[in-house]
Amino acid sequence: MRPPATSRERSEPEPVPGQQTPGRQETQSGAEPETAGLPARKAPDRSSQESHGHTEEAVTDLSDLSDLSDLPAWPPRVGRAAWPAAPLSAALALWGYAVTHTDVSELDDFGLVSALHPTFWLGLAVLVAGFWFTVRDPRRSHSWSLAYVLGLLVMERATQAVVYPTPLYAWAWKHDAVVDHLLTSGGLQTSRELGDLAVYDQWPGFFAAQAALVRLVGVDSAAMYMAWWPLVSSLMLLLPLLLIYRTFTADRRLIWTAVWIFYVANWVGQDYFSPQSVAFALHLGVLAVVLRRYGPTGTGTGGQRSALWTLVITVMVVAIVISHQLTPGMLAVSLAALCLTRPYRDWTPLITTVVIFLAWCLTAALPFLSAALPDMIRSVGDIGGNLSTGYEATPTGTGAVATSWVARLLSGSVLLLAVFGVLRQRVLRHRALPLVLLAAAPLPMFAASSYGDEMIFRVLMFMLPGACFFAAAALLPRVRTLAADAAEAAAREGRPTAPRGLRFGTWVPLLALVAGTLAFVPSYSGKDRMSYFPPREVDLVREVFDRAPKGSLVVAADRNYPLAYASYWNVDHYWFLEDTRGHVDQILENPAATLARDMSVVEPSGRAYFLLTQGQFADSEMNGLLSGAELRRIEQSVAASPLFERVAGNSAGVVYVLKGASR
Repeated sequence: MRPPATSRERSEPEPVPGQQTPGRQETQSGAEPETAGLPARKAPDRSSQESHGHTEEAVTDLSDLSDLSDLPAWPPRVGRAAWPAAPLSAALALWGYAVTHTDVSELDDFGLVSALHPTFWLGLAVLVAGFWFTVRDPRRSHSWSLAYVLGLLVMERATQAVVYPTPLYAWAWKHDAVVDHLLTSGGLQTSRELGDLAVYDQWPGFFAAQAALVRLVGVDSAAMYMAWWPLVSSLMLLLPLLLIYRTFTADRRLIWTAVWIFYVANWVGQDYFSPQSVAFALHLGVLAVVLRRYGPTGTGTGGQRSALWTLVITVMVVAIVISHQLTPGMLAVSLAALCLTRPYRDWTPLITTVVIFLAWCLTAALPFLSAALPDMIRSVGDIGGNLSTGYEATPTGTGAVATSWVARLLSGSVLLLAVFGVLRQRVLRHRALPLVLLAAAPLPMFAASSYGDEMIFRVLMFMLPGACFFAAAALLPRVRTLAADAAEAAAREGRPTAPRGLRFGTWVPLLALVAGTLAFVPSYSGKDRMSYFPPREVDLVREVFDRAPKGSLVVAADRNYPLAYASYWNVDHYWFLEDTRGHVDQILENPAATLARDMSVVEPSGRAYFLLTQGQFADSEMNGLLSGAELRRIEQSVAASPLFERVAGNSAGVVYVLKGASR
């Protein structure tokens, strides 16, 4: 067997030209002060420690695991250098077979979970096992860990784009309509022209960039590529995550395990075609710059370098502020939390963020904020608003309830694992204290607003980068001082050791990773019955908007259908399930007459359409709004009424027009 790698071979990060590597900032005497994740074989530089007002014991690193002594005898020595390619290739082959043999034509309440071919689950388990044994091998380079994480992203985020012929999620279609509006109008408009939807023109950054991209690549609309956006936006997070984690450790096992857990735990679904997906990546980018260039190992103090990194932060903050309402607030509280620690008590990033945020709110976004301010003030402190989901919006049915509980258990397990990692890894907790603060910083936002009943999900997402680092640390050997290691080694001398290949530290974390990775699928894709709109539903809705003259009104049960906001600058919309409970009861009591009265307000130049699709049925049933029988009774009443005329329909839905409206 090859002799154990030296500490330098095991843990030293690759140098970046022109950049000091974290943990290797050399002192004048040539000594290398220890950082979390770097082995320390020499006594620490006492003069350097005393200058900071404290002393530290040298620590051992996770890289001090013996060569392969705690791994099972598999794989054989022959071909050991290339063996990580075998499970990775097998997993991707199984995935390829699964997606070509998955039928999504009839989804049940379990969404994609029950539709996937069984080989998908086998491939995912093989991928996790291959990653775990590869990342624990101290002789493997970062490239193999990167390859496995990319494989995970393909299996997690690209599966839906491959198996579904149309993009998912009604809100993604809505954002496509906003991009189309910018392309059509050629500029921004106010509430006088757009009503409530003018809010998108007051935060236009993401949509303007997408409009430019559509023109640049020469496609008809963003719908041509938005199905792949979850994969693209997830890839955008990889670099800032790596930079953040490498600030506190050079041990690739901890770095890549944390990255893996982050992607598994981030099931919230904000990676779809949305401003939040880009704003979150920029949020992590700002934190990466602050942690690496404004901290103890950074080069951001004074001079041209400080001005350069402040400029970089300013550009990213501007892009966040003009694109998304919530992320600047999350960034501000995160930067404020970092200022609680002495090494990061540089107020420049925080002041820059707050000034830019306030400047935008008091100028371009002022019309929306002025109208919304009373509701925003009333919601402050309403923590209960984050626990309710609106009018009877409670998951119903075995599939919806089961997938909701899997998501909760996955998030709860990761957060509990993070707490255990913080308590267990005393040395790492001290050296990576900023990540503890970043994980806790979003929590006060619960009291700021319910954010449309979504604040609980957004807080979870912003907690994950810090929490996943310590969740990974909980699965790996403890970081300890050299003195503690020596004492334990002396106490352990003469005791029997666990049989090779049966050690707790190898198999229990592996099983936890497998369970968490498999749980991601129902958490992320378990409600695809609501999110997927088959081509026939897209065609039906498109037919409505193609024939609707300017000033028309489209009435539907709710907004869960594709193209729900198509031509929103010319066509009005009304979703009766978002009305008061009393009015919904009136519709249930006398559907045709009540709807005809509601639809009669259409302008004389337009027409009034009633649209009911399978996406609305799925959303209403799975969220406990109205049962399928109640919706069918409404549709039957409209069909039998002489006030309405059927103008289009197929197996995915039906369209009626109110008679008597101007043609």
